[in-house]
Amino acid sequence: MSAVNDTNYNPAVFLLTGIPGQEDVHLWISIVFCLMYVFSIVGNSVILFIIKIDPSLHEPMYIFLSMLAITDFGLSIATVPTILSVYLFNSREISLNACFAQLFFIHLLICSESSVLLLMAFDRFIAIRNPLRYASILTLPRISKMGLVCVLRAVAVILPIPFLLQRFQYCQSNILSHCYCVNQEVMKLACSDIRVNSIYGLFITVLTVGLDSLLIFLSYVMILKTVLSIASYAECLRALNTCVSHLCAVLPFYMPITGLSVIHRFGEGSSPLFQTVLSYIYLLVPPLMNPVVHSMKSKHLHARIIRAFIK
Repeated sequence: MSAVNDTNYNPAVFLLTGIPGQEDVHLWISIVFCLMYVFSIVGNSVILFIIKIDPSLHEPMYIFLSMLAITDFGLSIATVPTILSVYLFNSREISLNACFAQLFFIHLLICSESSVLLLMAFDRFIAIRNPLRYASILTLPRISKMGLVCVLRAVAVILPIPFLLQRFQYCQSNILSHCYCVNQEVMKLACSDIRVNSIYGLFITVLTVGLDSLLIFLSYVMILKTVLSIASYAECLRALNTCVSHLCAVLPFYMPITGLSVIHRFGEGSSPLFQTVLSYIYLLVPPLMNPVVHSMKSKHLHARIIRAFIK
């Protein structure tokens, strides 16, 4: 049933919405999402398992990769079950507290993933710019502190969001335009002044995704500058090839999330279908792609995975 046809209004719950105008094919869409969910969970679990049991993979690059796998794993668990409940069972109701909890974890994991992608860019920068000091710079204690700082930053900036939303009265509508909860959608349903939330949301976006993407861009500028100074063409290509898997993780993550941030604030007349597709891309595609790309591009990791399954 379409969201617009709902007449039962319950201020204690929100109603989630699938892809607009595609209600007849919800079952087929749910099969696609279910397969993506299974492959994401299995892929990231395999990455974490192989890195944990193999001491030769206890290196900075693979430790950062395990951090990325953890955030992707968490993001899949935080979003896809709710999405599948809408498409498979038409179970669209979600309580306010459950919605606030879900959006907290979604934003927390997105912020954490952005931080991990920045750390991975720093890892590539050190490996190419100063390879002789790579092991002495990225020691295990230092990596642990960097990971802890990323988590603390995410918690510090995201924790106020649910409390800011809880103070609102939701009297206009209770129908969300997505099948999961995010801050931008929930605050639009409030019948109070949302300027503080809107400004704080913009501040978070600039401080996390905006700052991280800028630093990643600058790190690649420095990497490119270093690579172009290498005399050997083969060495130049080999150095750039180590960055391919990271770029494959960066682009599907930052491009949709940046587009959605712009649309939510300035794109009042944008297509709801386009917004929905963008939101699915940045939530579902990176957890699916990252294990595949990294396991294929890293020959060492690829060999260890094959050896584990052959045994």
